[in-house]
Amino acid sequence: MEKRLKVLVSNDSVEFQQECGQVLEDSGMELIYTQKDGVKLLEKIEAIHPDVVLADLFMPRLDGIGVMHAADKLGHQKPLFVIISNFTSPTLEREVMTSGAAYFAVSPFNASELAERIVQIVGLTEGALQPESEPSLEIQVTEILHQIGVPAHIKGYHYLRDSIIMAIETPEIINAVTKQLYPSVAKKYDTTSSRVERAIRHAIEVAWDRGDVDILNSYFGYTIHNTRGKPTNSEFIAMISDRLRLHMKSAS
Repeated sequence: MEKRLKVLVSNDSVEFQQECGQVLEDSGMELIYTQKDGVKLLEKIEAIHPDVVLADLFMPRLDGIGVMHAADKLGHQKPLFVIISNFTSPTLEREVMTSGAAYFAVSPFNASELAERIVQIVGLTEGALQPESEPSLEIQVTEILHQIGVPAHIKGYHYLRDSIIMAIETPEIINAVTKQLYPSVAKKYDTTSSRVERAIRHAIEVAWDRGDVDILNSYFGYTIHNTRGKPTNSEFIAMISDRLRLHMKSAS
């Protein structure tokens, strides 16, 4: 018998169950609902040992970050946390991710895409739970984009993530950004290459204006310390993909 993914949701409203819950259940997940209350959520985690917790960042009595910290002290394996918020900032996103979240979703979000992300995060393949010993490439790229300060709710965030993954898997594509990389991303999202280029440029500009200077300096120090300004799309993608590729090589 296939093992269904047990997902504990800190939202027992009828509206959430109809708009999002049904989509998650249709994706093969078993949903258990509890009140949007941090203390109640923590008690439920200890009682049922879920695989994934879908929790709001802002909750009465104990917020999502507090719940994740408290879950570290439980005697059993800590579930994966997907944190939801209707407000975000680079600083907040970094705090959420460094506190142990596997994914940070900004409302309003697409329920189908969220279901897909949850499945990818836990390594679920054909209904069988396959926990990953190492973070997936997508998660590693996601964490870097959060650190740099690229907001998760803008289109350029998703385009950047896929572009970086493509550049890691096929390094030579960075030399054909306009002819190969943008068209490949555009095809996946049913859009145009020019829109992909503009959205990525916007994402980089937002990160540069709002991101943590120390983090940006660690990745793009040479750009910050001269008069060249922000990195181009291809420079940004190349720098992140090269860094991750070297990290993966040293870890193997």
